[in-house]
Amino acid sequence: MVPAVAGELMLYSDEEKTFSTAQLKMGSGTSGLLVTEVKKQMKSAAKADAKPAIIDGSPGIGCPVIASLSGVDMVLIVAEPSISGISDMERVINTAAKFGVKTAVCINKYDTNIKNTKQIKAFCEKQNLPFVGSIPFDSDAVKAINNGQTIVDIDCASGTAVRKIYHETMNLFFEKDRL
Repeated sequence: MVPAVAGELMLYSDEEKTFSTAQLKMGSGTSGLLVTEVKKQMKSAAKADAKPAIIDGSPGIGCPVIASLSGVDMVLIVAEPSISGISDMERVINTAAKFGVKTAVCINKYDTNIKNTKQIKAFCEKQNLPFVGSIPFDSDAVKAINNGQTIVDIDCASGTAVRKIYHETMNLFFEKDRL
Protein backbone atom coordinates (compact mmCIF):
# COMPACT_ATOMS: atom_id res chain seq x y z
CA MET A 1 0.00 0.00 0.00
CA VAL A 2 1.40 3.32 -1.11
CA PRO A 3 -0.14 6.59 0.15
CA ALA A 4 -1.74 8.59 -2.66
CA VAL A 5 -3.14 12.10 -2.87
CA ALA A 6 -6.94 11.87 -3.20
CA GLY A 7 -7.62 15.55 -3.71
CA GLU A 8 -6.38 19.07 -3.25
CA LEU A 9 -7.43 21.64 -0.63
CA MET A 10 -7.51 25.29 -1.67
CA LEU A 11 -8.00 28.36 0.51
CA TYR A 12 -8.63 31.93 -0.62
CA SER A 13 -8.76 34.59 2.07
CA ASP A 14 -8.60 38.36 2.33
CA GLU A 15 -9.57 40.97 4.93
CA GLU A 16 -13.30 40.35 4.49
CA LYS A 17 -13.91 36.90 3.04
CA THR A 18 -12.66 33.36 3.27
CA PHE A 19 -13.34 30.72 0.63
CA SER A 20 -12.34 27.13 1.20
CA THR A 21 -12.73 24.47 -1.46
CA ALA A 22 -11.25 21.24 -2.69
CA GLN A 23 -10.99 19.17 -5.79
CA LEU A 24 -11.28 15.41 -5.46
CA LYS A 25 -9.43 13.29 -7.99
CA MET A 26 -11.64 11.06 -10.11
CA GLY A 27 -12.17 7.65 -8.57
CA SER A 28 -11.14 8.73 -5.08
CA GLY A 29 -13.40 7.50 -2.32
CA THR A 30 -12.60 9.93 0.48
CA SER A 31 -15.03 12.69 -0.44
CA GLY A 32 -16.62 12.83 3.05
CA LEU A 33 -13.20 13.24 4.62
CA LEU A 34 -12.34 15.94 2.09
CA VAL A 35 -15.51 17.88 2.97
CA THR A 36 -14.52 17.69 6.64
CA GLU A 37 -11.05 19.01 5.83
CA VAL A 38 -12.49 21.89 3.75
CA LYS A 39 -14.68 22.87 6.70
CA LYS A 40 -11.76 22.69 9.14
CA GLN A 41 -9.62 24.83 6.84
CA MET A 42 -12.36 27.42 6.45
CA LYS A 43 -13.01 27.59 10.19
CA SER A 44 -9.34 27.98 11.05
CA ALA A 45 -8.87 30.78 8.50
CA ALA A 46 -12.06 32.72 9.28
CA LYS A 47 -12.06 35.57 11.73
CA ALA A 48 -13.78 35.17 15.10
CA ASP A 49 -16.49 37.70 14.15
CA ALA A 50 -17.09 36.19 10.71
CA LYS A 51 -20.56 36.11 9.23
CA PRO A 52 -22.23 32.74 8.75
CA ALA A 53 -20.34 30.27 6.58
CA ILE A 54 -22.18 28.86 3.59
CA ILE A 55 -21.35 25.31 2.59
CA ASP A 56 -22.47 24.07 -0.82
CA GLY A 57 -22.97 20.37 -0.22
CA SER A 58 -23.23 17.55 -2.70
CA PRO A 59 -26.56 16.34 -4.04
CA GLY A 60 -27.95 13.10 -2.67
CA ILE A 61 -27.46 11.65 0.79
CA GLY A 62 -24.01 10.05 0.74
CA CYS A 63 -20.93 10.54 2.89
CA PRO A 64 -20.17 14.10 1.66
CA VAL A 65 -23.68 15.22 2.62
CA ILE A 66 -23.33 13.78 6.10
CA ALA A 67 -19.93 15.50 6.43
CA SER A 68 -21.52 18.76 5.25
CA LEU A 69 -24.25 18.51 7.91
CA SER A 70 -21.91 17.77 10.80
CA GLY A 71 -21.47 20.76 13.10
CA VAL A 72 -23.68 23.22 11.20
CA ASP A 73 -26.47 25.39 12.60
CA MET A 74 -28.84 25.23 9.65
CA VAL A 75 -29.29 23.48 6.32
CA LEU A 76 -31.11 24.70 3.25
CA ILE A 77 -32.20 21.72 1.19
CA VAL A 78 -32.52 22.48 -2.50
CA ALA A 79 -34.94 19.86 -3.76
CA GLU A 80 -35.86 19.09 -7.34
CA PRO A 81 -39.45 18.09 -8.10
CA SER A 82 -38.70 14.53 -9.16
CA ILE A 83 -39.30 11.22 -7.42
CA SER A 84 -35.60 10.85 -6.59
CA GLY A 85 -35.39 14.53 -5.58
CA ILE A 86 -38.26 14.10 -3.12
CA SER A 87 -36.76 10.89 -1.75
CA ASP A 88 -33.34 12.54 -1.27
CA MET A 89 -34.97 15.57 0.36
CA GLU A 90 -36.80 13.41 2.88
CA ARG A 91 -33.64 11.44 3.69
CA VAL A 92 -31.56 14.59 4.18
CA ILE A 93 -34.30 16.07 6.39
CA ASN A 94 -34.22 12.91 8.53
CA THR A 95 -30.42 12.97 8.69
CA ALA A 96 -30.40 16.67 9.62
CA ALA A 97 -32.92 15.96 12.37
CA LYS A 98 -30.62 13.29 13.81
CA PHE A 99 -27.82 15.88 13.91
CA GLY A 100 -30.19 18.41 15.50
CA VAL A 101 -29.77 20.76 12.53
CA LYS A 102 -32.50 23.27 11.72
CA THR A 103 -33.82 22.78 8.20
CA ALA A 104 -35.45 24.86 5.48
CA VAL A 105 -36.40 23.82 1.95
CA CYS A 106 -36.53 25.42 -1.48
CA ILE A 107 -37.27 23.91 -4.89
CA ASN A 108 -35.05 24.18 -7.96
CA LYS A 109 -36.71 24.00 -11.40
CA TYR A 110 -40.09 23.97 -9.69
CA ASP A 111 -41.96 24.47 -12.94
CA THR A 112 -40.69 21.24 -14.51
CA ASN A 113 -43.16 19.19 -12.42
CA ILE A 114 -45.91 21.19 -10.71
CA LYS A 115 -47.50 18.08 -9.16
CA ASN A 116 -44.27 17.15 -7.35
CA THR A 117 -43.67 20.79 -6.44
CA LYS A 118 -47.04 20.80 -4.66
CA GLN A 119 -46.10 17.52 -2.97
CA ILE A 120 -42.85 19.05 -1.63
CA LYS A 121 -44.65 22.13 -0.34
CA ALA A 122 -47.33 19.95 1.32
CA PHE A 123 -44.62 17.81 2.93
CA CYS A 124 -42.91 20.92 4.34
CA GLU A 125 -46.19 22.23 5.70
CA LYS A 126 -47.04 18.87 7.29
CA GLN A 127 -43.56 18.60 8.86
CA ASN A 128 -43.63 22.27 9.93
CA LEU A 129 -40.49 23.00 7.91
CA PRO A 130 -39.88 26.50 6.56
CA PHE A 131 -40.32 26.68 2.79
CA VAL A 132 -38.22 29.59 1.51
CA GLY A 133 -39.01 29.67 -2.20
CA SER A 134 -39.01 28.22 -5.67
CA ILE A 135 -36.52 28.68 -8.51
CA PRO A 136 -37.87 28.38 -12.05
CA PHE A 137 -36.18 26.53 -14.85
CA ASP A 138 -34.38 29.32 -16.70
CA SER A 139 -32.48 29.09 -19.98
CA ASP A 140 -30.74 32.35 -19.04
CA ALA A 141 -28.98 30.40 -16.26
CA VAL A 142 -27.20 28.29 -18.87
CA LYS A 143 -26.17 31.43 -20.75
CA ALA A 144 -24.80 33.00 -17.56
CA ILE A 145 -22.74 29.92 -16.74
CA ASN A 146 -21.41 29.72 -20.30
CA ASN A 147 -20.35 33.37 -19.98
CA GLY A 148 -18.54 32.75 -16.68
CA GLN A 149 -21.24 34.46 -14.61
CA THR A 150 -23.61 33.35 -11.89
CA ILE A 151 -27.36 33.73 -12.12
CA VAL A 152 -27.26 36.51 -9.53
CA ASP A 153 -24.85 38.46 -11.78
CA ILE A 154 -27.51 38.91 -14.47
CA ASP A 155 -31.14 40.00 -14.57
CA CYS A 156 -33.02 36.72 -14.91
CA ALA A 157 -35.93 34.91 -13.25
CA SER A 158 -33.77 32.29 -11.55
CA GLY A 159 -31.37 34.92 -10.20
CA THR A 160 -34.24 36.94 -8.76
CA ALA A 161 -35.63 33.81 -7.09
CA VAL A 162 -32.23 32.83 -5.65
CA ARG A 163 -31.73 36.31 -4.18
CA LYS A 164 -35.16 36.09 -2.48
CA ILE A 165 -34.38 32.61 -1.15
CA TYR A 166 -31.02 33.82 0.18
CA HIS A 167 -32.65 36.70 2.07
CA GLU A 168 -35.41 34.49 3.48
CA THR A 169 -32.84 31.88 4.56
CA MET A 170 -30.66 34.49 6.26
CA ASN A 171 -33.74 35.86 8.05
CA LEU A 172 -34.51 32.34 9.29
CA PHE A 173 -30.91 31.82 10.36
CA PHE A 174 -30.82 35.00 12.42
CA GLU A 175 -34.32 34.39 13.84
CA LYS A 176 -33.26 31.12 15.45
CA ASP A 177 -36.38 30.86 17.61
CA ARG A 178 -38.56 30.89 14.52
CA LEU A 179 -37.28 27.50 13.34
